[in-house]
Amino acid sequence: MPHLVEVLLPVTEHSVGQINLVRDELRAKFGGLTIYINSPADGLWEEDGEVERDKIVVAEVMTDNLERRWWATYRKRLEARFEQEEIVIRCSVIERL
Repeated sequence: MPHLVEVLLPVTEHSVGQINLVRDELRAKFGGLTIYINSPADGLWEEDGEVERDKIVVAEVMTDNLERRWWATYRKRLEARFEQEEIVIRCSVIERL
């Protein structure tokens, strides 16, 4: 069953090299990826009554074998690398049309 895995990465003045590293790592592991980097998206959420905002790019890969343990470990590495409390990685089952 194919899955689409999306990795939401924060954009900061110092994150470009880290984003490029993620691009290279995912391409090497999965044989390809799509990364939406030219137009960072605004992430908005409310925390403690205040609106928080950040810029993100999305890297996505398609895979037939969802390795949950690998993704959990990779998420922890990304959180340390980007100095984030949480990096969101989400997946959807896909149907090719």
